[in-house]
Amino acid sequence: MRRHAASSLLNSACRGGAYKALAISHAARPSIPLVARLSTSGRRFSESPLAQPTNHEIQRSPELPSSRIDDKKVVLGWDTTTYSRFHHIWLRDHCRCPHCFHPHTKQRLVNTFEIPPEIKPTHVESKPEGLEVHWPSSQPHTSIYPWSWLRYNSYDPPMMQPPKPERILWGSKILQDPPTVTHEEAMASDDSGLFKWLSYVDKFGFCFISGVPATPEATEELSRRIGFIRETQYGTFWDFTSDLAKGDTAYTTLALGAHTDTTYFTDPCGLQLFHLLEHTGGTGGATLLVDGFYVASILKELHPEAYELLSTVPVPTHAAGEADALFAPNTANTPVLKHEAGELVQVRWNNDDRSVLRDLRPDQVEPWYDAIRTWYKLLTSPDSEYWVQLSPGTAVVVDNQRVLHGRSAFDGKRRMCGAYIGMDEYRSKLAVLKEKFAPDPVTQDTAATSSVNGRSIWHPAL
Repeated sequence: MRRHAASSLLNSACRGGAYKALAISHAARPSIPLVARLSTSGRRFSESPLAQPTNHEIQRSPELPSSRIDDKKVVLGWDTTTYSRFHHIWLRDHCRCPHCFHPHTKQRLVNTFEIPPEIKPTHVESKPEGLEVHWPSSQPHTSIYPWSWLRYNSYDPPMMQPPKPERILWGSKILQDPPTVTHEEAMASDDSGLFKWLSYVDKFGFCFISGVPATPEATEELSRRIGFIRETQYGTFWDFTSDLAKGDTAYTTLALGAHTDTTYFTDPCGLQLFHLLEHTGGTGGATLLVDGFYVASILKELHPEAYELLSTVPVPTHAAGEADALFAPNTANTPVLKHEAGELVQVRWNNDDRSVLRDLRPDQVEPWYDAIRTWYKLLTSPDSEYWVQLSPGTAVVVDNQRVLHGRSAFDGKRRMCGAYIGMDEYRSKLAVLKEKFAPDPVTQDTAATSSVNGRSIWHPAL
């Protein structure tokens, strides 16, 4: 089994000032600004002043934002130089009174299509609890919008950036102090340990759970702490040995290179939890973990052309080992590195499941093969590979859209169990736990706490 000497975790400041990473050193590698931590402690406010509004009387209360009605918008003055503008129809459409928004189900009740396109308030007023807007109607209607909510949702101009998840990138040197929680913490009824566990997964892309009873029942119960188990062609909760019971190389004793699972799904599985229940009469079978986001950051820094190709060229994949299953998704949006709004959000890589390349231009063929060769070299670098010999009682969960996993070849009887959890289910559970243990400042505004079931109607996600 390959192992790397343990060393301390180091923090490295990044270009741009807002990033943080685990520094992964190598004598032959130039200094690389690692991409990692995006601060979530606050949001950045726009510093670009807009033109001072004119016309109409400005409604202002002491130390409150000013408010006035313009032709098509309500103008708010946060101070003497900073303003936000909200279209009248937008404000009316976002009324959160009980007649327009159900306080329990958190669903819209207002009929958007009955709002007159030219609607205009009759009166606005700045009050301590927020902007009060009076609307023309056969039955007078009044809306109130908390100041924190208006700041958060300002679009003219945008004033607050939604918090981005904290990412800590890592390589082999995470061996000394990998993210770990105990089974007792993960299963505790107060959910604080569950929040710790899923927060580690969110930051690092994986987490060990120690002290797990070495049974499939306990492992399945642990999996369901996160969310619904996702059923695939391999079943729901899987418990398997190297007997080729399923048409996949995982059901053999062969080595598996670093890869992500279910690349052949339109929506690859979000988390994967697995647990070695027993390994007798043989050796080998070490587990390999690689932070795909870390490797991608190095690729982008040292080989930007390769990074661009792996971010744009679709890669066809398939799963055809089962007689009753043939997965071959549309390749319109299946590059190795997937981005949203310019940010890397998913690594999709399994060379074993790759299908025929037919969507490359002739001039892209050789550069693409050069790019994946470079990607492979970085994936298999001693700096990138984290090898660990799992033992019964220690489970691991990985973000399958970020962290690649693999194993060394083995002999003897090796029994594994585990499950997939959807990314949406995992994100939902983490969001609920954040409400409890790390609430968003917007929902802490005393004027924005109207709630029936504990969740504010002004929650940023609604």
